[in-house]
Amino acid sequence: MGFVKRVENFKCEKCGQEIKGNGYTNHCPVCLWSKHTDIKPGDRKADCLGLMEPIEILSKKQDFHLIHKCLKCGLKKTNIMSGSDNIDLALNNAKNRNRFG
Repeated sequence: MGFVKRVENFKCEKCGQEIKGNGYTNHCPVCLWSKHTDIKPGDRKADCLGLMEPIEILSKKQDFHLIHKCLKCGLKKTNIMSGSDNIDLALNNAKNRNRFG
């Protein structure tokens, strides 16, 4: 099974922001945190359900990618940032952590 597009609204468990999903939304565009809900993108089959901290940002060609790390199980996942994401926060966090790639 490949990617499953799911249009879901959610409330960020980190900052409380109400998020309107578009079928590709997998993290909060305000604080950039995510939740470990998937094994494969969109499947909602992960039992962990831990919060995923944005720990790194990578620049690949014309896109920025966030690396999230689950605080519960340690899994790391890469997610493409969208135009609605708080890029200034991501860059400041990356700079402060010396992890800008």
